[in-house]
Amino acid sequence: MRGIVKAFPGVVANDHVDLTVRRGEIHALMGENGAGKSTLMSVLYGMERPDSGTVLLHGREVSFADPSRAIAAGLGMVHQSFKLFPSLTVAENVVYRAEPRRFGLVDRAAARRRTAELAAEHGLDVDPDARVGDLPVGVRQRVEILKLLHRGAQVLILDEPTAVLTPAEADSLFAVLRGLADQGRTVLLVTHKLREVLEGSDNVTVLRDGRVAARLRTAATTAEEIAAAMTGRDVELDRMHPGGTPGEEVLTVRNLSLPGLTDVSLSVRAGEIVGVAGVAGNGQGELVEALAGLRPAVSGEVRVAGREVTGATAAERRAAGLAYVPEDRGEVGTARAASVAENLAMGHHRKGLRSRRGLLPGAAVRSHAMELIERFGIKASSPEIPAGALSGGNLQKLVIGRELAHEAPLLIVEQPTRGVDIGAIENIHRQLVAYRDAGHAVLLVSAELSEIRGLSDRVLVMYEGRIAAEYDREAADERTLGLAMAGGAAPPSGGGSGASGPRPGEESTASAPAASVPAASVPAQEKR
Repeated sequence: MRGIVKAFPGVVANDHVDLTVRRGEIHALMGENGAGKSTLMSVLYGMERPDSGTVLLHGREVSFADPSRAIAAGLGMVHQSFKLFPSLTVAENVVYRAEPRRFGLVDRAAARRRTAELAAEHGLDVDPDARVGDLPVGVRQRVEILKLLHRGAQVLILDEPTAVLTPAEADSLFAVLRGLADQGRTVLLVTHKLREVLEGSDNVTVLRDGRVAARLRTAATTAEEIAAAMTGRDVELDRMHPGGTPGEEVLTVRNLSLPGLTDVSLSVRAGEIVGVAGVAGNGQGELVEALAGLRPAVSGEVRVAGREVTGATAAERRAAGLAYVPEDRGEVGTARAASVAENLAMGHHRKGLRSRRGLLPGAAVRSHAMELIERFGIKASSPEIPAGALSGGNLQKLVIGRELAHEAPLLIVEQPTRGVDIGAIENIHRQLVAYRDAGHAVLLVSAELSEIRGLSDRVLVMYEGRIAAEYDREAADERTLGLAMAGGAAPPSGGGSGASGPRPGEESTASAPAASVPAASVPAQEKR
């Protein structure tokens, strides 16, 4: 790609970008939110037309009017949201719109045979006859890759390919990608995970503000150098924050059950961050929504700051001392049509911002908003603009800032840094640790193991709707957590004593077997 320029109203997304990716190479494309990565890939894949610049494939200039032309030319893309039919089999998905035919009819036997051959050739273990809706997410991703290979893709683009994988599944994926590169195919990764880039790619191109900030050979660079190129400053990465000093229990959960959740017991104390790890779809969402009052419990008990709230509404739980940062910041966490200032004031009218005759004083609302905008680095041209005009990352900062400002005894936070820039991640982590150190309790749910390990005083692992294992911070290494996430709760490395099992004084929770299970094991939520 040479001199690619693509502008939208008010912003130049790609400003004379050059990108060269060679045959047989795994090339990583990195950059913060808004750096221009997605736009550049949209241009390459025929989803956007560049304002100027050229795309060359195997040395020949090409111009794709739509993705179907790109596919026909040998490009293929695995999106974050898979494009599969859950009711069809693996083989039917793989050959869809490129079916082998016999006497004018789809040759199902040939489709199965072709799928099995491709899977065996590339180490993509999958059953051609399995229904895709019954497969865990890691296996569904293999089906997406098989689709591209069936269509003859020579250039594979993968967008955040490990976002929903366990560490073991991620390692397996990179082994497959390396095999494809060794066969002469080209792999282009769009990702924000520095460790994976360093371990799995050959070269890195970094975008910042729509321009190329760095071209780096992976073997000769460091995570710190890549992060500095992305942000324009030095960044402290994967810091293990000092542990807290736990006090009295603030959150107590006993034998909580509801659809998707079975007999869950846990506690979080003041001055403590408890992390919840697990592959997506294993009950984390159900747990958090039940605690926040968004899902009714079938049985069990929930207490916040000593108050029994099992049957309480979300508003009553807030009054009891619970603050909540949901995973869906756009639809659940904010009122998108309301202004930034109004969103930041939500909930604060009960104490911090006093209403006068049912109305909030405008000067106080604006002052409160400006304070949080500065504290959390929210990029908003004015506190009066609609919250829906903010980027996803800035919406996240808004919700986290608002909830921390409540200074509630308990904070439940889901995916606090998803979609947030590296520099903002540092700030959010510092704010969460400071919140804990001020004597508050934090329940942290995150798909990022480095985040879980760096912030948590204790780590719980969820599998099939249960607490499968519990580890203290010293025992929660990535291998141990990854094994538990796949269904095999193992003792911590080095034989420590912080493995699965109840804390003193707690009822026993269901423990996973000590032996590991295959990565293709199907979580309960995936089966439904």
